This record gives sequence, structure tokens and C-alpha cells, in this order.
Amino acid sequence: MINAVGNRMTREIARQQKLADALERTQIQISGGKKLLRMSDDPVAARRIATIGTTQASMAAWSANVNSASALVSQADGVLKSVSDLMSRARELTLAAASDTANPADRATIAAELGTIADELDALAATRDSNGDPVFAAGTARVMRFDSDVTFAPVPSAADVFVVGGNSLSTGIRDAAAAVAANDKAGMNASLGSLDAAISHVADEHAKIGLSGGRLDRIGDGLASRGITLKDERSVVEDTNLEEAIAQLHAQDLTLQAAQAAFAKINRQTLFDILG
Repeated sequence: MINAVGNRMTREIARQQKLADALERTQIQISGGKKLLRMSDDPVAARRIATIGTTQASMAAWSANVNSASALVSQADGVLKSVSDLMSRARELTLAAASDTANPADRATIAAELGTIADELDALAATRDSNGDPVFAAGTARVMRFDSDVTFAPVPSAADVFVVGGNSLSTGIRDAAAAVAANDKAGMNASLGSLDAAISHVADEHAKIGLSGGRLDRIGDGLASRGITLKDERSVVEDTNLEEAIAQLHAQDLTLQAAQAAFAKINRQTLFDILG
């Protein structure tokens, strides 16, 4: 009988310890805001959280690339606007120099301005971003990743923008300046044709940059939307439902208090009371 009583007391102590452990666990879940304290709590949920976390990390990198690329596109857009204006000005000057009304002094002034425009184009081609890197890559256009299966170059290379028919835009302008200075009508007319082709080329490249900007906006919006969805899903799997947890905490506390009170009452009895 005494052994039975001792075993019963041991079992009761163990039960109360489990109740206390469960109560402590719930308190930690409430204070920490996370219902999964270790992988063994729910291996399936833990694996899902790990998968979501990996995806979120990748998406953070892709979003950073979108932001960087958008800044590059914005900067490149401004450069191309300046290039277009300079090219239009160069054509206007060459056309004026080819006129029969232009005198040697006029042509000399025009040739000098064309040379300045060529220098400005070279400077624009060498534009650098905030990190000191070329906006327009010297070699192949810089390709960036924006999703697991989306990669492209948001900004064309320097050759794509500033080279037409094997010659740089600035070289074409300097050729026009030389023809103007020499009063070479045939050379000026040829330069006008080259300038028309160059202006059209720059307009096409400018349009491509605009398309890249729009694509980046759509990708960024998509990443943001998916990020919200993943965050919500992770919260459902990982975060503590405070309303449920607090109710559970109260129930566990009441159960433990009742068990402790009953145990204390039993321990106040004498051995003869128990045997009797």
C-alpha cells in the first residue's frame, strides 16, 4: 500500500512538472511571438519556414537588383535625353553650315561648336553611376538577375548606344566639323545623312531604356506582392496567435493550480488517514 501511494505521488509530481513545462512554453511563445521554439515541435512547419526564409532572402536580393537597375535606367534615360539634344543641335549646325548663306566666319564658329558637342558626347558615354561604375558598360551590357528565371541587361552597353555603323557618335560629329571647316559641301551632306541615321539610332536605344524601366517597375511590383504573401504565410505557420495562446495560458495555469492544491491537501494527511 505504501509503495502504491509513493508511486501515485511520483506520477503526480511528474504530471505537475509536465503542466509547469507546458505553462512555461506557452509563456515563451507569448513573450517571443513565435509558436515554434525548436524544429522538433513541428518538423513539417519548420521545413516550410526554412523554405520561405530562403525564398525571402532571394527576393530581397532581387528587389535590391531592381532598385539598382531602376537607378541605372533613370540615369541612362537622362544621358540619352542629353545625347538626343546634342545630336539634334549638331544636325542643325551642319545644315546651317551647308547653306549658301554661311560665310567662312560662320563655318568656323559652327565647326568649333561641333567639336565641343563631340567632346560632350564622349563625356556622356563615360558617365558613371553612384558606385563609380560605368553606366554604359565598355564591353557587353551588364546582365542582372531579377527573379529565379528573369535576367536581362537593363541598360545597353556603350557600343550599343554610342556607335553607329562602326563609328562613334563623336567621330561622326568631328567628321562633320572637319567638313564644315573645309567648306566641303559633299562632306557636309554626307554628315547630314549620317547624323539622321545616328539620331534615329539614339531614339531607338532611348526607347529600349524606357521599356526596361517599365519592365523593372512591373517586376518590382510583382516581388512586393509575393513578399507580402510569403510574409503572411510565414506568420500563419510561425507566429503565435496571442488570443489563443493567452486563453491556453489561463487554462494551463488553472489546471496547474488545481493540481498543486489537490496535491498539497493530500500531503497534509497522515499515513493512517491514507490507509484508513
